[in-house]
Amino acid sequence: MLSFEITKLDIFQSYFFGEVEFRSDKYKVNIQNQRRGKVLKLPFEIKPKSEKIVVRVSGKGDLFIEDYLPYKGESEWFEIDSDEIT
Repeated sequence: MLSFEITKLDIFQSYFFGEVEFRSDKYKVNIQNQRRGKVLKLPFEIKPKSEKIVVRVSGKGDLFIEDYLPYKGESEWFEIDSDEIT
């Protein structure tokens, strides 16, 4: 399991943009609706065990949302396209 911490998240008209920290490295994150389908892209390559990956966003007070997203490879930042998560 990979764990990331969202350190900054701003809302724009139809998407969220901010920063995420992973193993002391900082990356940009973009969370938007699934207009091009559900998508998960990461700024590094992984070898998932299945085609879809559970993505869970947790907050305070045990609040969370999750979705199964197809991993679509590398990107320059974290990309999460999911109506449920957005």
